Amino acid sequence: MAINYEKLLNRKFEKITQNYTEKDSMLYALGVGLGNDPLNEDCLQFVYEDGLKVVPSMGVVLAGPGFWAREPDTGIDWVKVLHAGQELILHKPLPTSGVVEATTKITEIVDKGEGRGSLIASERVVRDQATGEDLCTLISTTMARGDGGFGGPSTSTSKPDPIPEREPDLVCDLPTLDQAALIYRLSGDFNPLHASPSVARKGGFEKPILHGLCTFGVATHAILKTLCDYDPARFHRIRLRFSAPVYPGETIRTEMWRDGNKVAFRCRSVERDLVIINNGYAEVS
Repeated sequence: MAINYEKLLNRKFEKITQNYTEKDSMLYALGVGLGNDPLNEDCLQFVYEDGLKVVPSMGVVLAGPGFWAREPDTGIDWVKVLHAGQELILHKPLPTSGVVEATTKITEIVDKGEGRGSLIASERVVRDQATGEDLCTLISTTMARGDGGFGGPSTSTSKPDPIPEREPDLVCDLPTLDQAALIYRLSGDFNPLHASPSVARKGGFEKPILHGLCTFGVATHAILKTLCDYDPARFHRIRLRFSAPVYPGETIRTEMWRDGNKVAFRCRSVERDLVIINNGYAEVS
C-alpha cells in the first residue's frame, strides 16, 4: 500500500488525554541526564520534589499519538521510518503534574522522489485540560525512506537553520549514562531498538542506541544550563535536525552561537567526533 497524498494529509487523529504526576516529571528529567551528579543542586531541583521544576523538553512526551506511522491506513512503510527533526515551542512553563490533552495533525508531506523517500511534518498543541491554556506546540518531521514517488509536492516550506562559520561562543559537555536509554524509555517510548541488543544488531547497530528525543532533551539541558541558569521560564523555543544516532554512555557536546535571545547550536559525540544534531535553533531570555 503506497501513500495517498490527500488521504494522509487529511488523516484524522484521536484526541489523546494524559494524566501525569510529579513522579513522571522527575523520571523524565532522570532520563535526559538531570541528576547524573546527585550532588549538583542545580539539577536536583528537577528530580527532587522539594521546589520541583520541569525540564522544558518534557513537552515531547505529553499527549503524543504514539507510533501512528505503523497504522495500516497511512500507507507508510513504517520499518523504514526515521525521526528527522523536532521543534518545541513553550507557551508557558510546564506544570509539575496535571491532565493534558492534544490532537495531532499532518501539516506537510514532501515527496522527494522514487527511491528517495518522503518527509512528513506533523503538529500537536498540548493543552492544560483544567484551564484550557496552551502549554506547548510540537512540530515533528518524519523521514519515510521507503515512500517516495507518489506524486506529492517536491519542495518543503521549511528550511534548515544555518550554523555560523566560526568557532562557537559557548560549549557545554554533558555525559550520558550507559543505562540512559533504559531510563528514558520509561517515559513512553518502548521501541526495542533502544533496549534489546539483538534487535539493535538486526537494525545495523552494535548495541542499543539512545532515543532521538532523549538526545533532544540533552541539548535542551545544555541550553538551559548554559544560557538560562536552569530557569525553565527563560527557555522558549528549540528546533533541530537529527543527523546521527547516539550510543548511551557517550558525552554530548553542545556548541552554541548566541545572537541576543537567539541561539544557533549543534551537538556532537565527543568520543566519535561526530555531529549528531545539526541546524539547531533556540530562543531564550
